[in-house]
Amino acid sequence: MTAAPGTPAAFAAALRAREQLVGYWSVLDSPVSTERIARLGYDYVALDAQHGLIEYSGVLASLTAIDTKGSTAVGLVRVEANDPSPIGKALDAGAAGVIVPLVDTAQDAADAVAAVRYPPLGRRSYGPMRSGLRIGPDPAEVHEQTVVLAMIETAEGLANVAEICATEGLDGVYIGPSDLRIAIGGATSTDSAVTPQFEAALVTVRETAAAAGIAAGIHNADGASAARRLAEGFTFATVSSDLVHLQQAAAAHLAAARATESSR
Repeated sequence: MTAAPGTPAAFAAALRAREQLVGYWSVLDSPVSTERIARLGYDYVALDAQHGLIEYSGVLASLTAIDTKGSTAVGLVRVEANDPSPIGKALDAGAAGVIVPLVDTAQDAADAVAAVRYPPLGRRSYGPMRSGLRIGPDPAEVHEQTVVLAMIETAEGLANVAEICATEGLDGVYIGPSDLRIAIGGATSTDSAVTPQFEAALVTVRETAAAAGIAAGIHNADGASAARRLAEGFTFATVSSDLVHLQQAAAAHLAAARATESSR
Protein backbone atom coordinates (compact mmCIF):
# COMPACT_ATOMS: atom_id res chain seq x y z
CA MET A 1 0.00 0.00 0.00
CA THR A 2 1.27 3.49 -0.76
CA ALA A 3 -1.01 5.19 1.77
CA ALA A 4 -0.38 4.97 5.50
CA PRO A 5 -2.15 2.08 7.28
CA GLY A 6 -5.33 3.14 9.04
CA THR A 7 -6.15 5.78 6.44
CA PRO A 8 -9.21 5.75 4.17
CA ALA A 9 -6.96 5.48 1.11
CA ALA A 10 -5.14 2.41 2.43
CA PHE A 11 -8.38 0.78 3.57
CA ALA A 12 -10.14 1.35 0.25
CA ALA A 13 -7.17 -0.02 -1.67
CA ALA A 14 -6.97 -3.11 0.52
CA LEU A 15 -10.71 -3.79 0.36
CA ARG A 16 -10.78 -3.42 -3.44
CA ALA A 17 -7.74 -5.70 -3.73
CA ARG A 18 -9.71 -8.31 -1.75
CA GLU A 19 -7.15 -8.35 1.04
CA GLN A 20 -8.30 -9.89 4.32
CA LEU A 21 -9.56 -7.30 6.79
CA VAL A 22 -10.98 -7.65 10.29
CA GLY A 23 -13.35 -5.16 11.84
CA TYR A 24 -15.42 -4.49 14.93
CA TRP A 25 -19.09 -3.55 15.33
CA SER A 26 -20.25 -0.70 17.55
CA VAL A 27 -23.85 -0.07 18.60
CA LEU A 28 -23.21 2.15 21.64
CA ASP A 29 -23.03 5.92 21.60
CA SER A 30 -19.77 5.90 23.55
CA PRO A 31 -16.96 7.67 21.69
CA VAL A 32 -14.44 7.10 24.49
CA SER A 33 -14.84 3.32 24.35
CA THR A 34 -14.96 3.39 20.55
CA GLU A 35 -11.64 5.27 20.58
CA ARG A 36 -10.07 2.48 22.66
CA ILE A 37 -11.40 -0.20 20.33
CA ALA A 38 -9.97 1.65 17.33
CA ARG A 39 -6.48 1.40 18.86
CA LEU A 40 -6.53 -2.39 19.27
CA GLY A 41 -5.50 -3.28 15.73
CA TYR A 42 -8.81 -3.70 13.91
CA ASP A 43 -8.84 -2.54 10.30
CA TYR A 44 -12.22 -0.84 10.66
CA VAL A 45 -14.89 -0.06 13.22
CA ALA A 46 -18.44 -0.10 11.87
CA LEU A 47 -20.93 2.19 13.58
CA ASP A 48 -24.48 0.86 13.46
CA ALA A 49 -26.85 3.74 12.68
CA GLN A 50 -29.61 1.33 11.63
CA HIS A 51 -30.21 -0.90 14.64
CA GLY A 52 -27.65 0.62 17.00
CA LEU A 53 -28.18 3.24 19.69
CA ILE A 54 -26.26 5.99 17.88
CA GLU A 55 -27.83 9.21 16.65
CA TYR A 56 -26.06 11.51 14.17
CA SER A 57 -24.18 13.45 16.86
CA GLY A 58 -22.92 10.13 18.20
CA VAL A 59 -21.84 8.99 14.75
CA LEU A 60 -19.92 12.23 14.28
CA ALA A 61 -18.25 11.98 17.71
CA SER A 62 -17.40 8.31 17.25
CA LEU A 63 -15.91 8.86 13.79
CA THR A 64 -13.77 11.62 15.29
CA ALA A 65 -12.72 9.27 18.10
CA ILE A 66 -11.81 6.51 15.62
CA ASP A 67 -9.51 8.92 13.80
CA THR A 68 -7.46 9.97 16.85
CA LYS A 69 -3.75 9.34 17.27
CA GLY A 70 -2.86 5.68 17.67
CA SER A 71 -5.86 4.34 15.78
CA THR A 72 -5.33 1.50 13.32
CA ALA A 73 -8.89 1.60 12.05
CA VAL A 74 -11.11 3.60 9.76
CA GLY A 75 -14.74 4.29 10.53
CA LEU A 76 -17.55 2.80 8.49
CA VAL A 77 -21.26 3.48 9.05
CA ARG A 78 -24.16 1.14 8.49
CA VAL A 79 -26.71 3.71 7.47
CA GLU A 80 -30.36 3.50 8.40
CA ALA A 81 -31.62 3.20 4.84
CA ASN A 82 -30.63 3.14 1.19
CA ASP A 83 -31.29 6.84 0.81
CA PRO A 84 -29.05 9.75 -0.26
CA SER A 85 -29.73 11.73 2.93
CA PRO A 86 -28.38 9.35 5.62
CA ILE A 87 -25.66 8.11 3.27
CA GLY A 88 -24.50 11.65 2.52
CA LYS A 89 -24.58 12.69 6.18
CA ALA A 90 -22.47 9.68 7.23
CA LEU A 91 -19.91 10.45 4.55
CA ASP A 92 -19.90 14.19 5.30
CA ALA A 93 -19.14 13.29 8.93
CA GLY A 94 -15.97 11.53 7.81
CA ALA A 95 -16.91 7.88 7.28
CA ALA A 96 -14.50 5.99 5.03
CA GLY A 97 -17.47 4.10 3.64
CA VAL A 98 -21.04 3.01 4.15
CA ILE A 99 -22.74 -0.33 4.60
CA VAL A 100 -26.15 -0.07 2.96
CA PRO A 101 -28.93 -2.35 4.27
CA LEU A 102 -31.67 -4.22 2.42
CA VAL A 103 -30.18 -4.21 -1.06
CA ASP A 104 -32.51 -6.51 -3.00
CA THR A 105 -31.81 -5.69 -6.64
CA ALA A 106 -29.18 -4.34 -8.99
CA GLN A 107 -31.13 -1.07 -9.06
CA ASP A 108 -30.92 -0.87 -5.27
CA ALA A 109 -27.16 -1.37 -5.52
CA ALA A 110 -26.89 1.27 -8.24
CA ASP A 111 -28.87 3.69 -6.09
CA ALA A 112 -26.47 3.09 -3.18
CA VAL A 113 -23.45 3.72 -5.39
CA ALA A 114 -25.03 6.90 -6.78
CA ALA A 115 -25.62 8.21 -3.26
CA VAL A 116 -21.91 7.78 -2.47
CA ARG A 117 -20.45 9.30 -5.65
CA TYR A 118 -20.53 12.93 -6.72
CA PRO A 119 -21.77 13.87 -10.21
CA PRO A 120 -21.29 12.85 -12.93
CA LEU A 121 -20.75 9.39 -11.37
CA GLY A 122 -23.62 9.74 -8.91
CA ARG A 123 -25.86 12.18 -7.10
CA ARG A 124 -24.20 12.86 -3.75
CA SER A 125 -24.75 16.45 -2.69
CA TYR A 126 -21.56 18.41 -2.07
CA GLY A 127 -21.05 19.55 1.53
CA PRO A 128 -18.09 17.59 2.94
CA MET A 129 -18.04 19.23 6.38
CA ARG A 130 -15.63 17.06 8.44
CA SER A 131 -14.80 14.67 5.59
CA GLY A 132 -13.14 17.56 3.77
CA LEU A 133 -10.44 17.44 6.45
CA ARG A 134 -10.25 13.67 6.89
CA ILE A 135 -10.57 12.48 3.29
CA GLY A 136 -10.36 15.62 1.18
CA PRO A 137 -12.63 18.05 -0.64
CA ASP A 138 -11.76 16.97 -4.18
CA PRO A 139 -14.45 14.64 -5.64
CA ALA A 140 -11.96 12.43 -7.50
CA GLU A 141 -9.94 11.98 -4.32
CA VAL A 142 -13.09 11.21 -2.36
CA HIS A 143 -14.17 8.56 -4.86
CA GLU A 144 -10.78 6.86 -4.59
CA GLN A 145 -10.92 6.75 -0.79
CA THR A 146 -14.60 6.02 -0.08
CA VAL A 147 -16.19 2.57 -0.30
CA VAL A 148 -19.78 1.41 -0.64
CA LEU A 149 -20.90 -2.02 0.55
CA ALA A 150 -24.31 -3.56 -0.12
CA MET A 151 -25.91 -5.85 2.43
CA ILE A 152 -27.20 -9.21 1.24
CA GLU A 153 -29.76 -10.16 3.86
CA THR A 154 -33.02 -11.01 2.10
CA ALA A 155 -34.28 -13.83 -0.10
CA GLU A 156 -34.60 -11.37 -2.99
CA GLY A 157 -31.11 -10.05 -2.47
CA LEU A 158 -29.74 -13.59 -2.46
CA ALA A 159 -31.62 -14.44 -5.66
CA ASN A 160 -30.24 -11.31 -7.34
CA VAL A 161 -26.71 -11.49 -5.91
CA ALA A 162 -25.02 -11.92 -9.31
CA GLU A 163 -26.65 -8.77 -10.69
CA ILE A 164 -25.92 -6.88 -7.48
CA CYS A 165 -22.24 -7.87 -7.51
CA ALA A 166 -21.97 -6.78 -11.14
CA THR A 167 -23.11 -3.23 -10.31
CA GLU A 168 -20.54 -0.71 -11.52
CA GLY A 169 -18.90 1.15 -8.66
CA LEU A 170 -19.92 -1.29 -5.92
CA ASP A 171 -16.92 -2.20 -3.77
CA GLY A 172 -18.31 -5.19 -1.94
CA VAL A 173 -21.19 -7.09 -0.42
CA TYR A 174 -21.79 -7.73 3.26
CA ILE A 175 -23.89 -10.54 4.67
CA GLY A 176 -26.27 -9.85 7.52
CA PRO A 177 -26.43 -13.41 8.89
CA SER A 178 -29.38 -12.98 11.24
CA ASP A 179 -31.71 -11.52 8.61
CA LEU A 180 -30.47 -13.89 5.93
CA ARG A 181 -31.07 -16.97 8.09
CA ILE A 182 -34.63 -15.81 8.76
CA ALA A 183 -35.12 -14.92 5.08
CA ILE A 184 -34.32 -18.46 3.94
CA GLY A 185 -36.82 -19.97 6.36
CA GLY A 186 -35.30 -19.86 9.82
CA ALA A 187 -37.74 -19.51 12.71
CA THR A 188 -35.17 -17.42 14.56
CA SER A 189 -31.91 -15.67 13.74
CA THR A 190 -29.98 -18.69 15.03
CA ASP A 191 -32.27 -21.50 13.85
CA SER A 192 -29.98 -24.49 13.20
CA ALA A 193 -32.67 -26.28 11.17
CA VAL A 194 -31.77 -24.14 8.14
CA THR A 195 -28.00 -24.30 8.61
CA PRO A 196 -27.39 -26.34 5.42
CA GLN A 197 -29.34 -23.82 3.33
CA PHE A 198 -27.66 -20.93 5.14
CA GLU A 199 -24.17 -22.27 4.53
CA ALA A 200 -25.01 -22.85 0.87
CA ALA A 201 -26.18 -19.24 0.63
CA LEU A 202 -22.87 -18.04 2.08
CA VAL A 203 -20.96 -20.01 -0.54
CA THR A 204 -23.14 -18.50 -3.28
CA VAL A 205 -22.51 -14.94 -2.11
CA ARG A 206 -18.80 -15.50 -1.50
CA GLU A 207 -18.16 -17.13 -4.86
CA THR A 208 -20.31 -14.66 -6.78
CA ALA A 209 -18.42 -11.73 -5.27
CA ALA A 210 -15.10 -13.39 -6.10
CA ALA A 211 -16.18 -13.90 -9.71
CA ALA A 212 -17.13 -10.23 -9.92
CA GLY A 213 -13.83 -9.18 -8.34
CA ILE A 214 -15.37 -7.38 -5.37
CA ALA A 215 -15.01 -7.83 -1.62
CA ALA A 216 -17.22 -10.18 0.38
CA GLY A 217 -17.80 -9.69 4.09
CA ILE A 218 -19.85 -11.15 6.90
CA HIS A 219 -20.76 -10.35 10.49
CA ASN A 220 -19.69 -12.86 13.16
CA ALA A 221 -20.53 -13.62 16.75
CA ASP A 222 -16.89 -13.93 17.79
CA GLY A 223 -13.30 -13.86 16.59
CA ALA A 224 -13.05 -17.61 16.05
CA SER A 225 -16.04 -17.49 13.72
CA ALA A 226 -14.50 -14.57 11.86
CA ALA A 227 -11.27 -16.54 11.38
CA ARG A 228 -13.26 -19.48 9.99
CA ARG A 229 -15.11 -17.30 7.50
CA LEU A 230 -11.88 -15.68 6.32
CA ALA A 231 -10.35 -19.12 5.86
CA GLU A 232 -13.36 -20.08 3.74
CA GLY A 233 -12.69 -17.17 1.39
CA PHE A 234 -14.50 -14.13 2.75
CA THR A 235 -12.28 -11.09 2.37
CA PHE A 236 -13.45 -9.12 5.40
CA ALA A 237 -15.13 -10.12 8.63
CA THR A 238 -16.63 -8.18 11.52
CA VAL A 239 -16.51 -9.30 15.14
CA SER A 240 -19.50 -9.13 17.50
CA SER A 241 -20.30 -5.74 19.08
CA ASP A 242 -19.40 -3.55 22.04
CA LEU A 243 -22.75 -4.08 23.76
CA VAL A 244 -22.49 -7.88 23.53
CA HIS A 245 -18.93 -7.86 24.83
CA LEU A 246 -19.85 -5.54 27.68
CA GLN A 247 -22.54 -7.97 28.81
CA GLN A 248 -20.31 -11.02 28.35
CA ALA A 249 -17.42 -9.53 30.30
CA ALA A 250 -19.65 -8.28 33.12
CA ALA A 251 -21.38 -11.69 33.38
CA ALA A 252 -18.07 -13.55 33.45
CA HIS A 253 -16.69 -11.34 36.23
CA LEU A 254 -19.91 -11.71 38.21
CA ALA A 255 -19.79 -15.49 37.88
CA ALA A 256 -16.15 -15.51 39.03
CA ALA A 257 -16.94 -13.31 42.00
CA ARG A 258 -19.93 -15.41 43.04
CA ALA A 259 -17.92 -18.61 42.68
CA THR A 260 -15.31 -17.24 45.11
CA GLU A 261 -18.08 -16.13 47.47
CA SER A 262 -19.82 -19.52 47.47
CA SER A 263 -16.59 -21.44 48.11
CA ARG A 264 -16.11 -19.84 51.50
